[in-house]
Amino acid sequence: MSHNSFNHCNLPPWVIASRHFNDNPQPLSIQGVREGNRFLFERLADIASQEERAVVFNDYMSVKFQLHLWQDQATDSARKSIKNSYLRFLRGWMMDSNSVEGAVLKRWVESRMGIAPTFHRARITDLHGEEYFNFTVDVMRGSARTNAIQSQLDLLYEYCQYELQRSNSETAAQILYRGTCDAAEYDLLEQVSRREQIVRFNNLVSCTAEEERAWEFGSTVWEVHVPLAKIFFYGGLLPGSILKGEEEYLVIGGDYRVRKVMCTI
Repeated sequence: MSHNSFNHCNLPPWVIASRHFNDNPQPLSIQGVREGNRFLFERLADIASQEERAVVFNDYMSVKFQLHLWQDQATDSARKSIKNSYLRFLRGWMMDSNSVEGAVLKRWVESRMGIAPTFHRARITDLHGEEYFNFTVDVMRGSARTNAIQSQLDLLYEYCQYELQRSNSETAAQILYRGTCDAAEYDLLEQVSRREQIVRFNNLVSCTAEEERAWEFGSTVWEVHVPLAKIFFYGGLLPGSILKGEEEYLVIGGDYRVRKVMCTI
């Protein structure tokens, strides 16, 4: 997997993407985000209810990025750029991870974590190749639809981390499941045992907390221990989240130890 020489995190890209990080998780943070939004996190610390904290976060995002003022803009393009908030990109990912919205989310991981995508509409093997160029075009098309989307996603990630740390103070990782129809297409780095492998995930992938649900997405299901620090978003984080009913998690990729789940049906 290709890595940038720099990122916006407290750890370098090759550490975040490595299997060793997953075996020994450490907190991640986007530089300057919590410090620049100190008022929000101080306010959240005084609220006991997760649902109420989610409402406060949504309100803060609306005011900070003027999302509630989209109807007041003078032109159609200006109205769309504000109306198309981070929620639009989460919905777009749910519909199709290879959409322009999916490209923008993958670019966020690339720029903030330093982990390049390995797939977008087609397999990406060369950052100078046509497939990566097409990915970049989708990023530009998607980014043009909204206002400060990378900054919105920065704050979304930090809020997600805040909630995960608050509700999972005793653990640094979570067991999730990933269903896939093309297990043979993944880069196999090591065959650990008959059912365990080290495989390379795309820089952003969907997982689920429910094993049965994972079978709906493919004939192969992997059990994965995901560091909380590499969970970008999860269903139920926000009130009325479109991902809530699926128990879906958006997970930052890299090299993962996976265990094949045997079908019991």
